[in-house]
Amino acid sequence: MRALIVEDEFLSRKILRSFLLPLFEIEVVVNGREAVEAFKLAHAENKPYDLILMDIMMPEVDGMEALARIRKMELEENLRPRAKVIMTTALDDPQTVIKTFYDGEASAYIVKPVVKDKLYEELQKLGLLHS
Repeated sequence: MRALIVEDEFLSRKILRSFLLPLFEIEVVVNGREAVEAFKLAHAENKPYDLILMDIMMPEVDGMEALARIRKMELEENLRPRAKVIMTTALDDPQTVIKTFYDGEASAYIVKPVVKDKLYEELQKLGLLHS
């Protein structure tokens, strides 16, 4: 399985990578613009991501905008299956959660700091981790 980590903070990238490394082939990008490019390239190579773990607050293009662009591409190009996207943020803000799920169609949402058990619990719910 393939995963894309989209995170602008170095330490967060390292931690998330260590959590996912036993389960996924991982690529890492540092902002939403790069995430959209990586998503396009993965589909062009016929190696789509099973999981995208995306920070919400990032420079250039934030996670919400990147997710909107990815969902638009999936719709317009009829890309199946849709990527499972877990949004991460330091904001424990109910409005952000609602916006992420309903507007952005995120698959899940985790408040930072990401804890391995919580991440694995979400992966299991999404059918990406088999107990």
